[in-house]
Amino acid sequence: MNFDDMRHRADAVRGIPLRHVLTCWGASRDRRDKRQWRTTAGPLSVTGSKFMNWHREVGGGAAIDLVMHLGQMNYREAVVWLEKHFGSHAAVLSASGPTTSASSREQPKSRLLQLPVADHHKQEQVRSYLMNQRCLEASILEPLLATGKVYADPRGNAVFLMVAGKANRPIGAELRGTGRQVWRSMATGSRKDSGYFWVGAKGSSTIVLCESAIDAISCFQLNRVCICISTAGVRANPRWLPRLIARGFQIHCGFDADPPGDRSAIAMIARHPSIERLRPPAHDWNDVLSDRGR
Repeated sequence: MNFDDMRHRADAVRGIPLRHVLTCWGASRDRRDKRQWRTTAGPLSVTGSKFMNWHREVGGGAAIDLVMHLGQMNYREAVVWLEKHFGSHAAVLSASGPTTSASSREQPKSRLLQLPVADHHKQEQVRSYLMNQRCLEASILEPLLATGKVYADPRGNAVFLMVAGKANRPIGAELRGTGRQVWRSMATGSRKDSGYFWVGAKGSSTIVLCESAIDAISCFQLNRVCICISTAGVRANPRWLPRLIARGFQIHCGFDADPPGDRSAIAMIARHPSIERLRPPAHDWNDVLSDRGR
């Protein structure tokens, strides 16, 4: 990786609006002052592309600086994090910029859910990727494919359906590229606080929270007596979490073994002391699975 390559990669993600980065990080917006955000690094003031942490007397501008601050990452790590979480949508988000114009304010706050169309001709590509590159077993993967909880879209991306309630009503989807360009995104209109992707043993009283659908499947493959839920990004306080706690589930935070995962786990446990940390012995649960398969 030379300097020009990194510069081009950084240019593609630098302009992602800070609100998207903060939402993906699991930060919450102050209801009384929309410029204020509560984060694992402390309260932030955000104005356009600038942010300021008054408690630490540190500020910066643009998405890369923000991720470096939130995760205590270096420049390259921040670029990779943004690529991982926004992928091919980064350029679109950067181009859209902050919604400050009169026309954008008139747009509805919530968008209709637009799930990708299933393409059965691409299913073998997705199956091969998940089994051969992600080491997921057919015994776990095939039922998910058969029921449509995991499927292929026309571009060959893996789609992981997010659902809500006993009826498993679709409320969104996680998307993961299966080609040479590694990226992840969300289906348009996904509502992460309304539901989640899950896999596991029905009737289990133990839940492990993971950062992605692939990690949730990997975690379940490693321990088949639990239910594994994806939070679709590192988030310290999903709105659906208190309901699971109230139902008596024993919940473990299985976020990645990295600074963002550790910080969000600490923040989650501070809000919900009954939750316990379950730190992956590798970077994430799919890495644990891959290491065992070597």
